[in-house]
Amino acid sequence: MTDLGMPDPKPPDPEVIGVRHGLFGAPGTGDTSGYGGLIDPITLPPSSSRPYGSYFDEIADLLEAELGDSYDAAVEKVVVFRDEMTVHVAREHLPAVALTLRNAPGLRFELCLGVNGVHYPGDTDRELHAVYPLASLTHNRRLRLEVSAPDTDPHIPSLCDIYPTNDWHERETYDFFGIVFDGHRSLTRIEMPDDWEGHPQRKDYPLGGVPIEYKGTRVDPPDRRRSYS
Repeated sequence: MTDLGMPDPKPPDPEVIGVRHGLFGAPGTGDTSGYGGLIDPITLPPSSSRPYGSYFDEIADLLEAELGDSYDAAVEKVVVFRDEMTVHVAREHLPAVALTLRNAPGLRFELCLGVNGVHYPGDTDRELHAVYPLASLTHNRRLRLEVSAPDTDPHIPSLCDIYPTNDWHERETYDFFGIVFDGHRSLTRIEMPDDWEGHPQRKDYPLGGVPIEYKGTRVDPPDRRRSYS
């Protein structure tokens, strides 16, 4: 209830970016999981409304004050979901926002725990996402940054100059998702062989029928493996 005794406004609906059929994302590869009939919408959480609760409002206020006039261009939305705060940032502003979060005395997110890739084929012109979990050792707080890029231009600025431990994490995300981290000193594959074609954790990567590097054989597609009744 609001302070005037009126019902709280209805929260915005999540953004629907697709529909999931079964548990496997790549079409035409079969589904032996037993959930082939599952139909479920693929949604992204909407922008959250103030107050966010916990220490999240203080972080938002401090970040807006530090960024000043560039805040509206840099921050696309703020999402508080399941007691976690994610700040969605325009990719060209990512280094400036990360540097501010690291250095501002009231923020002091000194530790970046790496970068995780996500592939949303239905999120048009934003198919590739990079998610950075941050921790403030000074203030004992957690925060996430999220940045997106289109499949047709999969470039995101590297944060290695700001968080040097991101070096191998960015290489892994490049290897598995194909996100190109501009400014990285040596953006090469770290898990797959150098001549491997494709990026294995993307939703459009085949689930079978791929040559095995060291055996000269193939992994059967799911529809040619053992099925479960």
